[in-house]
Amino acid sequence: MAPLVVCVGLTTLDIVQAVDALPEPNQKIVSTRFWYDVGGPAANAARVASRLDCQTRLVTAIGDSDLAGLVRSRLTGIEVVDLAPAGHQLPVSTILVTPDGARSVVSRNTAALAGADLPSTQVIDGAEVVLHDGHLMDASVALASQPVPIHLLDGGSWKPGLPMLLPRLDIAVVSDDFALPGHRPQDALADLVGYGIPRVARTRGSRPVQAVIGDQTRDFGVPKVDVVDTTGAGDVLHGALAAHLAHGLDFTVSLQRAIAAASRSVTGPGVLAGLE
Repeated sequence: MAPLVVCVGLTTLDIVQAVDALPEPNQKIVSTRFWYDVGGPAANAARVASRLDCQTRLVTAIGDSDLAGLVRSRLTGIEVVDLAPAGHQLPVSTILVTPDGARSVVSRNTAALAGADLPSTQVIDGAEVVLHDGHLMDASVALASQPVPIHLLDGGSWKPGLPMLLPRLDIAVVSDDFALPGHRPQDALADLVGYGIPRVARTRGSRPVQAVIGDQTRDFGVPKVDVVDTTGAGDVLHGALAAHLAHGLDFTVSLQRAIAAASRSVTGPGVLAGLE
């Protein structure tokens, strides 16, 4: 039977426009391409894990707004545990992608999740890996108190409540600009180790991924690729990492494979480029 990965956190609808350059104030521009897709770190990680032969459960807030159906149609094969309160409006991210693959994002994210319900702890029964993106912090703290082989953090940015979650984690992989309040991003790995997390890593775009594994520090190279769209590359890395860990690979091999998957994902438009 395929291993179970549970992803806890944000789901959005992403509206993406490819543009030659970002607009100036009061300027109207014409995009060269448009698409929409599921967004949110937890939702994208769940989609990746599902494609890497895992059973996947997404604990999130979607609701029943007019836009929710668009998102649900892209989550086929994933069990959704919807914590949305009555009247929840699915958050929408507006993304502009320039020719170099860089993206600018406007989204409500966590601000749209106020009032989300708490899940039953049974949603992680049988899970090999539980991934937390920090956007449903109360749910993550409650679930991380339950024993599973691996509780994994997708640390895109610092979020209120993280000090309650960090001591309960087995692995944390954070972005280049992740930092504890009042601390520098370059100190993030040492700060996370200080919370007792035995395996931590920090992604840095095209530069090598830095990792601390026990008392060992090492860098993991990032393949050089032609970049088309960097949207969701970190989500792909976390979803692939969770999947490979769930299949029983060790952290080093899982991280190397996840880096390769994230690198492939930026070679085409959309999060799942290179996985379809």
